[in-house]
Amino acid sequence: MNPMNRRQFVSACAACAASTTCGSLGANESKPKVRLVFCETPNDKPIWPNIGYDFEKRRKQITSLLARECREVEFLPVCLMNDPIQADEVIKADAEVDGYLLCVQGLGWRNDITKLSATGKPTLIVDNLFGGSGLFLTRLPKIMSTGKPVDWVSSSKDADIAASARQFVVAVKENSAASFRAMRRKNTPAMRNWSCKSDDVPMPDMDAALKELKKTRLLVVGGGWGGDAFRKASREVTGVEFIPVKFEEMAAAYEKAGTKPPKEFAERWAGKAQKIEAVTPETIEKCGVMYVAMKQLLDKHQARGISINCLGGFYGGHLKAYPCLGFCQLNDDGMVGGCEADQMSALTMAVMGVLTGRPGYISDPVIDTAKNAIVYAHCVAMTKPFGPKGASNPYQILTHSEDRQGAAVRSLLPSGYMTTTLEINPQTREVLFHQAKTIGNNFSDMACRTKLEAAVKGDLEKLTETWGFGWHRVTFYGDLKPHVEELCRRLNLKLVEEA
Repeated sequence: MNPMNRRQFVSACAACAASTTCGSLGANESKPKVRLVFCETPNDKPIWPNIGYDFEKRRKQITSLLARECREVEFLPVCLMNDPIQADEVIKADAEVDGYLLCVQGLGWRNDITKLSATGKPTLIVDNLFGGSGLFLTRLPKIMSTGKPVDWVSSSKDADIAASARQFVVAVKENSAASFRAMRRKNTPAMRNWSCKSDDVPMPDMDAALKELKKTRLLVVGGGWGGDAFRKASREVTGVEFIPVKFEEMAAAYEKAGTKPPKEFAERWAGKAQKIEAVTPETIEKCGVMYVAMKQLLDKHQARGISINCLGGFYGGHLKAYPCLGFCQLNDDGMVGGCEADQMSALTMAVMGVLTGRPGYISDPVIDTAKNAIVYAHCVAMTKPFGPKGASNPYQILTHSEDRQGAAVRSLLPSGYMTTTLEINPQTREVLFHQAKTIGNNFSDMACRTKLEAAVKGDLEKLTETWGFGWHRVTFYGDLKPHVEELCRRLNLKLVEEA
């Protein structure tokens, strides 16, 4: 999007206010004036929540809620559309406002919520769950570290937004976020039942496991987060070797995959699915071709796993199908199928897979204080969380969420189990670690298809406000803290307990 000049920006603000039917809500000079900022992004492309998402409808829901429930505050609405210069324009135009309410509606990575939170005026940041969650979660630690009067709401209950927003009356008088925080904590329930289903994971022969890691190869197709420096650190610290593969080699393998094995793959996956929605048999068969192509590359390079820059490959014309179903099969079979050429997450999957014999699940996490929970969301997940010889869980085949194309998996993962979530970073020699008890699956049509809900063991607030290493995390079933502690001891890694 091209930068707006001031006149264009003011016109856009007026249009936003008109579209939400609220101009200013409950105007009264004695009320604190709060700039209500909707941070959005164009919906004509693959995004969180999804292509074609109705931002206007959600905007109206929020403004109507605030008008009804927060009559003691005057809200002045404006929209930002993923252009960082607009944050400057909001601040320049608002010398008269007393505070800010920032609604992070969609995953517009260029919306500068950090700058908007640095004015020194009371500010409340609200995540639209499965919409702006990546921006919210990755920017919040820096925002909170400044000591400015800022707090946040990330809740599946809109009533929690209104309850915190009413606190502007106190926050403005005190120039403090304490009342915001107190209300959020009040509305976050305590988790009382920590009993989990039996799920013992034996400790491995650590010497043998470390030798196995030194023989482990992972393919990374079409780039790879962290580049060569990460690959070098991985080899030196863990022994795991990454082999870069160009899209052209992946495409060539796809063309040589044949017809019979992909068709058998497609029939098997379609036949066992609990539900198939908006996905044709031809699309599933293309996913079968992609799976066979990945297997050919793994065999060729004698590798145990593969991670692909899937969105870049698909939209760059290099890939004819999403690899999601194939990744799921690889993970079920005890290998590694990793999303988005995320080398750190693929490494984490490989290391813990060798230690436990269990697959990991890469996700884009979302915080839900209404359940004191974290939601692990992605369009890929295993259906054998306890390993290749363990029990399977049901799954559905749906389109890839962000663009409503291709085929992806909604894995209905089991509840009542302890999980361990990690990122292993060989460059900093740190392991981020938290645990959570699975409590259900979220069926929202927004964002990624698999959404595993889990109650965080520890401090959800700390986890949210100290989030690091990017958005992704990798989740494994089992209480794996002893395994991780021993790994850290052996490899001289620092264990960072996030919660």
